[in-house]
Amino acid sequence: MYSNLITFLSLVLILAIPLIITATGGLFTERSGVTNIALEGIMILGAFTALIVTNRITPESVGGPFVLYLIGMFVAIVTGILVSILHSVASIKMKADQIISATAINTLAPALALFLTYTLTLGAPNDDKLPIFSGFKIAQIPILSDIPFIGDLFFRNFYPALYFGIIVIIAAYIILYKTKFGLRLRSCGENPHAADSAGINIYKMRYIGVSISGGLAGLGGFFYITSFTTSYHANVAGYGFLAIAVLIFGNWKPLNIALTALLFSTLLTFAQGIAFFPELERLVTQTLNINLNLISMLPYLVTIIVLVLTSKNSRSPKALGQTYDKGQR
Repeated sequence: MYSNLITFLSLVLILAIPLIITATGGLFTERSGVTNIALEGIMILGAFTALIVTNRITPESVGGPFVLYLIGMFVAIVTGILVSILHSVASIKMKADQIISATAINTLAPALALFLTYTLTLGAPNDDKLPIFSGFKIAQIPILSDIPFIGDLFFRNFYPALYFGIIVIIAAYIILYKTKFGLRLRSCGENPHAADSAGINIYKMRYIGVSISGGLAGLGGFFYITSFTTSYHANVAGYGFLAIAVLIFGNWKPLNIALTALLFSTLLTFAQGIAFFPELERLVTQTLNINLNLISMLPYLVTIIVLVLTSKNSRSPKALGQTYDKGQR
């Protein structure tokens, strides 16, 4: 029972990290006043380019698996930033519709990833999947892994993404609420004309916000594929869109986003891993005669219901989605 509980909680954390990181990226762009629903497409392309690099470099040539992991992270972040610049140029400089611009990226990303996989013959013959290096998991950290429960959960058989996710959410809180930059970024999403009158460069802050969102979304895509799968098929299972739901559910606040992601990942893990609790599975399937397919729908149904119930109390940035024109008020 103890081992099942540890496995269950470990899966909850693994599922939550990509959501937390990607939703935090969405937090930065939307706090600046720009909607970015292209998180899904950016995750796909960030993961794809990171795989291209990590598949063509041997761990021994760069100093080990962890260094290769860092290289993959760097490539994913840079890719995310570059792709997000397309969105920021279209929506900020050219004042295009932000939803249409982001949708174009979401439409292009999986097709482009598949096309390049075929063209560059990166996958196996007659296969459109990219293999994923499996050496990114850390077996244990000496001494710390011996701590009861905590050691098994956080310091034994874990992915480095776990710690990076914790760092990202703490850093986001500090940057947004404890720094001058965070105050300026939030003012751009609340009242850009007032911020402009105070000498803040609205366009610059929004470019930065969108770029941060792209970098974190690319990183989230890399963490997703290295934590869950053994091969990559140009998709991230809708995690980019789920991250947007987590962002809204979390009311555009870093700590709320983390808690929301953990709630959703708990429900998702429970739906897909009810077998970890045999007695509960027997109760559901035999005593209550509930189809397991209905259980698998639970996290999505709960998300929709909670979003509906909390929509009145949701407070998005006031200038979110509005193009900024210095000459208009």
